[in-house]
Amino acid sequence: MISCTTVRKPVIRTHYNVTTPFYRLLWGRHLHHGLFEDDVTAQVAQQKLTDRLIQEAGVQRGDRVLDVGCGMGGSSIYLAQSLGCDVTGITLSPVQRRWASWTSSWHGVRGQTDFHVQDAETADFDKESFHVVWSIECTEHLFDKPAFFQKAATWLKPGGRMAICAWLEGDTHATEASAQQVRNVCEGFFCPSLGSMQDYRQWMTAAGLTVDRALDWTTSVARTWEICQARVQRTGARRLARLFGANMTMFLDRFDTILNAYQSGAMQYGCFVATKPMESCPR
Repeated sequence: MISCTTVRKPVIRTHYNVTTPFYRLLWGRHLHHGLFEDDVTAQVAQQKLTDRLIQEAGVQRGDRVLDVGCGMGGSSIYLAQSLGCDVTGITLSPVQRRWASWTSSWHGVRGQTDFHVQDAETADFDKESFHVVWSIECTEHLFDKPAFFQKAATWLKPGGRMAICAWLEGDTHATEASAQQVRNVCEGFFCPSLGSMQDYRQWMTAAGLTVDRALDWTTSVARTWEICQARVQRTGARRLARLFGANMTMFLDRFDTILNAYQSGAMQYGCFVATKPMESCPR
């Protein structure tokens, strides 16, 4: 695991309060990578990633889902609309919580979604509350990742699934330069650390879960940052970012850094699905 000691949690919260409109402008309603397995638009690729995670995790109609790091509510709303899931979403950002709540009402699923401003590391839910604990690109922001997985496993019903997409440290770091690429990404995107694929497997296993899938989607998602770079240039977002201070400018400038880290192998993008062992009680 590679760490960046300069990241602080209040800065992460401020980042998402400020950058949510930028994300919406530059990327769309989902705050995550797209899965570019063929020649598709960015919007289609984003939806493909969500659909693929649903498929890999075996999300069922009517499942109760916890969306950790729900952002603007894109995945939560889609799960409610398409599968009738009952979704609880948590985010550090009050701006994102309000955005998600308004959007869910607009799409007619307010009764099936419930959004809260909540730190995933201090969240407290009843044991065996959810069929699925779902998180797309949020665990990067956690300071104590093993502790989160230990706690989140208790929230799953027996037979429940944990579905995670995450930015990762590459499997090997032959040079200090590649490790520095990862630290630069962590600094620019306010991630206290990035774990490796093996780290995530170990954390899930230590939490009592059975890891069913650990998939490397790096080559399929990297195009995300080529598109984001082009949109920054086309929209003049960098000039607007200067109004919000150095952190916002650094965030946009590091788009090139993360693309290079994927291309060099310093970083990977992983999808993980793990299952909580069944007990005698029915699902």
